[in-house]
Amino acid sequence: MSRHALMKAALGPFLRLMFRPRVEGAENVPGTGPVILAGNHLTFIDSMIMPICLDRQVYFIGKDEYVTGKGVKGRLMAWFFTSVGMIPVDRDGGRGGVAALMTGRRVLEEGKIFSIYPEGTRSPDGRLYRGRTGIARLTLMTGAPVVPFAMIGTDKLQPGGAGFPRPGRVTVRFGEPMEFSRYDGMDRDRYVLRAVTDSVMAEVMRLSGQEYVDMYATKAKAA
Repeated sequence: MSRHALMKAALGPFLRLMFRPRVEGAENVPGTGPVILAGNHLTFIDSMIMPICLDRQVYFIGKDEYVTGKGVKGRLMAWFFTSVGMIPVDRDGGRGGVAALMTGRRVLEEGKIFSIYPEGTRSPDGRLYRGRTGIARLTLMTGAPVVPFAMIGTDKLQPGGAGFPRPGRVTVRFGEPMEFSRYDGMDRDRYVLRAVTDSVMAEVMRLSGQEYVDMYATKAKAA
């Protein structure tokens, strides 16, 4: 049994009991081949709930500090996060974005599912913010379809993204796959990258029902 299967068997029932996820549109996620999942990011538990909603393993990047802790707690956190599919990446500094992009490309070229939050960080106020164009680069470089998704209700269970979440029901809603083969060879055109990203974010907005803000979430947090 793989670590991922062991984690789902051991913790899946508890997480389902805790969050009672209602999954809508799971049939939109292809059963084989590379897939990019792109969705909103409300709180920390988003990445804990997603892995139990699909039969296929989902990979995503996370802060390397999640797997470098000391002692028993640090080892348990490292086991949990790597088991659910987190790939630790040092996202600080000028090369953090490049490392994340190359990690996603490698996962997709191996025919796996890579999940990304185009906003780049958690929403500071529950609204949906402008997407960063890494999502567009990934789909144009690899040809992988983009399946938009929406996490709904997680911010009510863990307000502010901090502290232990309370029990409750959340919804994970998947949209239909989006493909952008008409832009083949244009992964360096900034206007194309913006157009692709904006079309994905428009679909995420439709699925989530969130108010859209045309600015980056990091700038909103800084303000």
